[in-house]
Amino acid sequence: MSVFSRIREDISAARAHDPAARSAAEVFFVYSGLHAVWWHRVSHALWRRGMRFVPRAISQVSRFCSGIEIHPGATIGRRLFIDHGMGVVIGETAVIGDDVLIYHGVTLGGTGHDRGKRHPTVGNRVIIGAGAKLLGDIEIQHDSAIGSNAVVVRSAPPWTTLTGIPAQGRPRRGAPIEQPDMADFYVI
Repeated sequence: MSVFSRIREDISAARAHDPAARSAAEVFFVYSGLHAVWWHRVSHALWRRGMRFVPRAISQVSRFCSGIEIHPGATIGRRLFIDHGMGVVIGETAVIGDDVLIYHGVTLGGTGHDRGKRHPTVGNRVIIGAGAKLLGDIEIQHDSAIGSNAVVVRSAPPWTTLTGIPAQGRPRRGAPIEQPDMADFYVI
């Protein structure tokens, strides 16, 4: 897929998620969440080629301009939309699927000084509410929703709504009839 096709796809995703988006031009020029994702793609490509300083420098310039910090080592899927992104932090080993919506103040962070995979994995079509914190090597599976200010420290099955501190899960509205046993993921 060409760079221009990806940009058009990102703009379409932003317009689909944000009813305040009046035009593609407005989204292209003033949506800092998209700018941060676009700069991340550049820094991530350099990171994968073994460079370290230049990608980190690019991510810091992007952070300064957008208020969104995405480590160049993070893996991000297609059509990620960061709405009102100020204060978003995405750690080095975080993995984000396709069609994810993240609001401001979200952290995908680690819990210590461990090496290896230490940040969350977020499935496709997940919504992460403002101020939510996802901490550690956990997996939030597809089609889940995380409430504002939730602190998530355990993995969650598909079609889960997570709320509270620490977050507790329950089946998400609109979920398919067959649900995995929530007891496998949470002590309820």
